Amino acid sequence: MQDQSLLLSRRSLLRSAGWLGAGLAGSSLLPGRLMAQPAAEQLYPTVTNLVYEYVASGKLAGAVAALGWGADAPMQIARGTLAFDSAVPVDLDSLYRIYSMTKPVTGMAAMMLVDEGLIGLDQPISDFLPKFAKMQVQVTPDGSITDLKPAQTAITLRHLLTHTAGLGYTIVQKGPIKQAYEDAGLVPARVSRLPIPVLGTVKTAPSLAEFADKLAEMPLVYEPGTTFSYSVSLDLLGRLIEVVSGKSFDAFLAERLFGPCGMASTVWQVVPAQASRLTTNYYLHDGKADPLDPAATSAYLDPPAFAFGGAGLVSSPRDYDRFLMMLAGGGMIGGTRVMSEAAVRLGTSNLLPATVPTAGTWIEGAGFGAGGRVGLGVDAGTFGWSGAAGTVGFVNTRIGLRAGLFVQYMPSSGLPINEEFPKSVLTDISAMKKAA
Repeated sequence: MQDQSLLLSRRSLLRSAGWLGAGLAGSSLLPGRLMAQPAAEQLYPTVTNLVYEYVASGKLAGAVAALGWGADAPMQIARGTLAFDSAVPVDLDSLYRIYSMTKPVTGMAAMMLVDEGLIGLDQPISDFLPKFAKMQVQVTPDGSITDLKPAQTAITLRHLLTHTAGLGYTIVQKGPIKQAYEDAGLVPARVSRLPIPVLGTVKTAPSLAEFADKLAEMPLVYEPGTTFSYSVSLDLLGRLIEVVSGKSFDAFLAERLFGPCGMASTVWQVVPAQASRLTTNYYLHDGKADPLDPAATSAYLDPPAFAFGGAGLVSSPRDYDRFLMMLAGGGMIGGTRVMSEAAVRLGTSNLLPATVPTAGTWIEGAGFGAGGRVGLGVDAGTFGWSGAAGTVGFVNTRIGLRAGLFVQYMPSSGLPINEEFPKSVLTDISAMKKAA
């Protein structure tokens, strides 16, 4: 993939510091009081204006905000259509490429295994994936891939969850290591079937097992446990999950998460019968929005090389809200226990190694849990992440707030809506708190 800025930018991955709900701590809002109100537009005027203005101005074909409290059904603020040339309106059941919002899903799956005593948070992954036992580290990050030194620390599950394993990412790394990853097929993502020059030729390893084996042959960019650097660690975690659990990664998620949560629309491949619900993804450039992955010919109609734990899922606003609802419920949803409360608490807590600095990084002022950003201080209780096509999803477990924004455009830094959305939610919630 030649133009990695098409997928993600360093700035767009985190959006802005504090976006997961600063100021919500200590809220006395009661879900019942809020949900008794007649319309989402009345409760969330700032969010409503945000969604409506982006669609009315022609910047987006459609946008959906899903907002909920506790175990109550989500409220919908939606405008626009599945594509600029479509007459089908978007809603809670439209399908979106959620890209890196897959990461918290994978992270929570790992928390189940920790909770069951099958793997320890600080256990070396080489206990299950022996090829990672003797890793080499670049002397100069992103420099020579032959000037190496032995890793002094074993990669652990904690490192994979928090992007501190020292692994690389073709959307982040530069130079020889980036090229080596591409040549080895260590590009666990897909964008389009179309022959788009800026994408280059995307090559992906044919299986999760082969992906992991080839990754073990690559030098690490950083010494494990020393640096936060966004990486393919959640994709490798998919392989670890299947080895530890004895089930394929996709089967584990289907049986342990998607099924119990009622997430029937969260898939790795959109089947023909559901293709009419799929949105079109757009490429923003020069003030224009060109179809990047048209729904009718989407790459997501094809099976992936394997289940990408870092960026592979398609989901609906309603489905992803159910994932967040389960977290807000301490692992419970609709009377079904999906995870233990302890596992949820652990996964949504700050799991960063104490020695890892965050100053100057994408998560400055925050922590990182099981695949997602964790709020600290006034942000406490918040957990979530965003996606390469502009989506955002987060939960505040202290007050039960759930919020998701679903749009489809790349690069995600092309519009500020994904930074503005959490702030708009906060504005409306603050107004509700004052009125309560």
